[in-house]
Amino acid sequence: MAAKSERAFKLVADNRKARFNYEIGDTFEAGIALTGTEVKSLRAGKAAIAEAYADARGGEIWLLNSNIPEYLQASRFNHPPKRPRKLLLHRREIAKLIGAVERQGMTLVPLKLYFNAKGRAKVELALARGKKLHDKRETEKKRSWERERGRLLRQKG
Repeated sequence: MAAKSERAFKLVADNRKARFNYEIGDTFEAGIALTGTEVKSLRAGKAAIAEAYADARGGEIWLLNSNIPEYLQASRFNHPPKRPRKLLLHRREIAKLIGAVERQGMTLVPLKLYFNAKGRAKVELALARGKKLHDKRETEKKRSWERERGRLLRQKG
């Protein structure tokens, strides 16, 4: 039963570079306001959130620079691939995110784009702080050492 609940969502896009470029803080699950052709394109597994970020405009949170390619079977009713998409959050969550971005200089980074168990498109948003170059080097050293240590332990045992 536990394995089934873990696989209850279908991952569409993953922002793997975010964990390397940013120190991840709190994470939030947000819905996305999408058109029909965008949902069909996502169900086909086509989306990119590597360069995407979220921003506050007019008391709302918007997902910017995310690429959902056009749905090929949709003729003239298609959507623009990089249009801004409204994120659906509770008012308190929006206030908390806007406060952190404005006061503490943090960034809103999307980590995952997926369909939950009910079939709704969701984005996992993180409050993040950008890493400096030396922090990135340190992360790379740790990752390299862990890989090497695992290799050495496998050879010995």
